[in-house]
Amino acid sequence: MSAVASAPASPTPNPNARRNAIRAVAGFYVFGLIVFGVIYGIKGHKNVSVTRALNPFSPVDEFKLDTWFKVGPIDFNKGVLYVVVAAVITLGFLLYLSRHMSRRPGRWQVALEWMYNLTRGMSQDNMDEKMAKKWFPVIFTLFVFILVSNVIGYIPLPVDSAEKFNLFGAHIPSFQIYAATTNLSVPLVLALIVFISYTTEGIRHSGPIGYLKGLMPPGVSGGMRYFIFPLEVTSNFLRLISLTIRLWANLMAGHLLIAFMAGDLSVLLGLQFLGWFTLPLGIAIFLFECVLIAGLQAFIFAILTAIYLGGAVSGH
Repeated sequence: MSAVASAPASPTPNPNARRNAIRAVAGFYVFGLIVFGVIYGIKGHKNVSVTRALNPFSPVDEFKLDTWFKVGPIDFNKGVLYVVVAAVITLGFLLYLSRHMSRRPGRWQVALEWMYNLTRGMSQDNMDEKMAKKWFPVIFTLFVFILVSNVIGYIPLPVDSAEKFNLFGAHIPSFQIYAATTNLSVPLVLALIVFISYTTEGIRHSGPIGYLKGLMPPGVSGGMRYFIFPLEVTSNFLRLISLTIRLWANLMAGHLLIAFMAGDLSVLLGLQFLGWFTLPLGIAIFLFECVLIAGLQAFIFAILTAIYLGGAVSGH
């Protein structure tokens, strides 16, 4: 009883602390707007065209792949670096946790088990037991790899070799956010893996002719078959394009929006005031992209893979 009485009372949370913090941030933001407006004005430079001619700037330059060095026929650049980093993190994450499973899981094990159950549910809901057991490892690996690739794409790293800054005499590449999935070739290769996999399964299950017949929707007969069949074959190939574009375009658009709101737009217009004005929107888009879009695109790619694999052996 005395021990309880002598224990120090827990500090009472201040209900106004959060409100005061919000006010402080808002005040600092308004103060910054005033400072930038007074120093640089709220109109663009009159010699913007001359400035652009002397030092042209394009936001898409951030996505160009400058070769750092070559290893045989491979040009090593930031795109290759991010693919390697994503692969190493994916393998390291899975191998480490698989060898350190515990009855009382930590946060990383809980995350792994959640991803495992999620992708296993995708497989079992769209394929029979034999197919699900065969293709679940592929679907799980695709999901984790794409998720890791997307997430690390929002970590600023010194990879912009086109722009460098001087640090004690060393020329360091500028920091930049970049994702391997913003390079069209990476989503295309992943989509090709899926396309070849479900096409192979469909042909193995039904034979070449049977697989092609399975593309025809049930109930179509007569002359309509000659119109519908080419459309179905085309739509089957369009899956390759849709898988590629969906992943690539969403990540590319998100990175461009973040860059625009974080300062690229103010550079293009020659208006420093605008960079500070749009910064909160850039932060909001950054949080939205890295928290929701990174996982959502990995989920969509994985579940479409399961649907296509299941549909290849079950027909339409």
